[in-house]
Amino acid sequence: MPRRSRIIVPDIPLHIIQRGNNRQSCFLDEDNYLFYLDWLKEYAKSTDCSIHAYVLMTNHVHLLLTPGKSDSAGSLMKLLGQRYVQYINRTYKRSGTLWEGRFRSCIIQQQEYLFSCQRYIEMNPVRGGIVKQPCDYRWSSYQINGQGKKSSLIRPHSLYQELGRTDAERQMAYRELFRSELESEEIDKIRKATNGNFALGNDMFANEISEMLGRRVIPGKPGRPRKKATNK
Repeated sequence: MPRRSRIIVPDIPLHIIQRGNNRQSCFLDEDNYLFYLDWLKEYAKSTDCSIHAYVLMTNHVHLLLTPGKSDSAGSLMKLLGQRYVQYINRTYKRSGTLWEGRFRSCIIQQQEYLFSCQRYIEMNPVRGGIVKQPCDYRWSSYQINGQGKKSSLIRPHSLYQELGRTDAERQMAYRELFRSELESEEIDKIRKATNGNFALGNDMFANEISEMLGRRVIPGKPGRPRKKATNK
């Protein structure tokens, strides 16, 4: 079965996940995380991608970004992936692939799912049992979005800016979003959309994107389509 082409539309947020090949570790020490984030910042700028949230886990990465052009996200991930793999192979005297093939992604209806996706990303270390609170994990954007840690990597989405009139108000409102956990149904929607490269949003959003691209952007119904009955 041919691979589905990615659904990417300029100026609409995109959730990306990239896993290590065979779930192998991609980050082995502190320098690895630091270099990855430095190169993420460099290539996000050169490819016209605005990074809103991220988390670097031991064997996978989540990014929430808005691409400025249709090829922005693909260019970012290609440049970042190649440079990071070369660095890892050189540093640890290894060869071969590091990442699991193509990255997976889903386009996001920002009004409905932007903050859900940011919570999904930044709560990943909590769901994984690594930390008790998202603020305790160093390699995510929560300390930036929720606590005001300085960063030249994160470019807040306009919806984040609308959370308050000042940085302190926005950070407080953002922290309030994390007082309740995401419903399991919502987590499942995010995972299915990302793993399947579908649109994450309501029916109206899916129809708009489908008409824009001229293709299906949500999962089809299982089974073969029924043939219409004919009168004889």
